[in-house]
Amino acid sequence: MPQQAEQAELQTTNPTTGERLPAHPWQSDAQVESTLESAVAAARDWGQARFDERARVLKAVAKRLREQRSDLAQTITLEMGKPIGEAEAEIDKSAWNCEYVAEHAAGWLADEIVPTNAALSYVAHRPLGMLLAILPWNFPVWQVFRCAVSALMAGNTFLLKHAPNVPQSAVKVTRLFEQAGAPAGVFQNLHIPVPRIAGVISDARIAMVSFTGSPGAGAAVAARAGAACKKSILELGGSDAFIVLEDADLDAAVAAAVRGRFVNCGQVCLAAKRFIVTDAVSAEFEARFAAAIQALRIGDPLDRTTQLGPLARADLRDVLDKQVRRSVEKGARVVTGGHALNGHGYYYAPTLLTGTDASMEVVAEETFGPVAPMLRARDAEDAVRIANASRFGLAAVVWTRDIARARAMAARLEAGSLFINGVTASDPRLPVGGVKLSGYGRELGAAGIRELVNVQSVWIGPA
Repeated sequence: MPQQAEQAELQTTNPTTGERLPAHPWQSDAQVESTLESAVAAARDWGQARFDERARVLKAVAKRLREQRSDLAQTITLEMGKPIGEAEAEIDKSAWNCEYVAEHAAGWLADEIVPTNAALSYVAHRPLGMLLAILPWNFPVWQVFRCAVSALMAGNTFLLKHAPNVPQSAVKVTRLFEQAGAPAGVFQNLHIPVPRIAGVISDARIAMVSFTGSPGAGAAVAARAGAACKKSILELGGSDAFIVLEDADLDAAVAAAVRGRFVNCGQVCLAAKRFIVTDAVSAEFEARFAAAIQALRIGDPLDRTTQLGPLARADLRDVLDKQVRRSVEKGARVVTGGHALNGHGYYYAPTLLTGTDASMEVVAEETFGPVAPMLRARDAEDAVRIANASRFGLAAVVWTRDIARARAMAARLEAGSLFINGVTASDPRLPVGGVKLSGYGRELGAAGIRELVNVQSVWIGPA
């Protein structure tokens, strides 16, 4: 009987206190079928709606995001432990994305006249139908809007399969669309356990799948979608290089390194994860970086002075700790941190490791938590070599005063995004996505929305 009860509903835990949160019953097969049918029915009218009609809904959603900012942010913090100020910023960014894409989608997807021997020929962008998005917990609201807004503005309907540990975030986001007047079936929440996802991916009514998560799970999703001859977009793990050259502004670089690694307790795909510093400044950078890490305020994420909250789940903390311990066994040196923190919640001490190399797990694998490994490079060329010696290729950062040199490095760094003298972050105005084991396809910007349509060539005769 206890096993049957576990299968009937989802039980989650507050990562700060360890207390249980309200349970959420899984949807039945009949409810899933009803959800799919309503999405298919809605796709017919939504796909034919004018851009201004779709934009009106998205702008109304943005308005409600701002009105419910406090409640949504608190839900994020209670479900996955993000500091409340960062959770509020996530809501703000989601509202901005709604408004920005609503304003620009018509131009991005306008018919493109192409001169040929026809009387008229052009390229049109048509909706695909129903999009299934399988999304992670680390940005429970932003990840949804990063994917959904472009899909909806392109005329598709959207089916959300959210991570199991953020069910209330999924419920509240879905309710926002209802409150904003989205037609029934346009945006829906699919609340099912992981083993049932494969069947939905294979369903002929799903036109496309978008997945953000681990490489292993992404490969399984892509294989299932490919077997059904449907498109997928994957944003997978990252082990982003943060390169500091000898002429960098070290004060600014250290501040960016702390922000880029420890925001959201280091649980960010795009976060800086390998700090590659040239020999000339490595000792000074290490000392400054360590001091800044030690100054981070750890505590209750609902306290606005807290900079570092807990990891989202106990198993995530355990995996991170094993990565650190095994790397130390291979010769890495702990400068600060390197251990779980005692007491309630899934806290891990912010950590700096030096003497690391590509044989160690903290370098070779993605570390999803507050751990920063440092590697030394002889010069800029060696830094590029070290950066590219990774299975991942999501983003990279270069800190230098020589912009021309940094731009030349950008052409050789194997990453979907390159930030010069900045911090990696997604932006509604620019596409985001990776290469190698970090996935394929793009989200956001004009390139992102064009992933979500049927690019149709129209030729009108006579020639």
